[in-house]
Amino acid sequence: HKHPAVQDWLAKHPRINMHFTPTSASWLNMVERFFRDITTERLRRGVFTSVPELVDAINEYIAHHNTNPKPFIWTKSARDILQKVIRANGRLSSKQNGTLH
Repeated sequence: HKHPAVQDWLAKHPRINMHFTPTSASWLNMVERFFRDITTERLRRGVFTSVPELVDAINEYIAHHNTNPKPFIWTKSARDILQKVIRANGRLSSKQNGTLH
């Protein structure tokens, strides 16, 4: 999103608004959640002898996933989620600072 080409594209499309999740909270990003799911449910223990075989496995997973798609429904409020992110960032920062001293 910081690359000049992306910035130029965004400038030409003012109806598009970028919303960024905190860098320490990839679990908030639905694409990251999908990557987690495909990794744990299909790829992690798979054995692929070629790139085309891996691509086929990914495509099969996506096709199966799309046969009965379900929307993700947040069970927490935005406020609760953001408070959890703030607490986690505080703990991470204190741990990282503790290892530096």
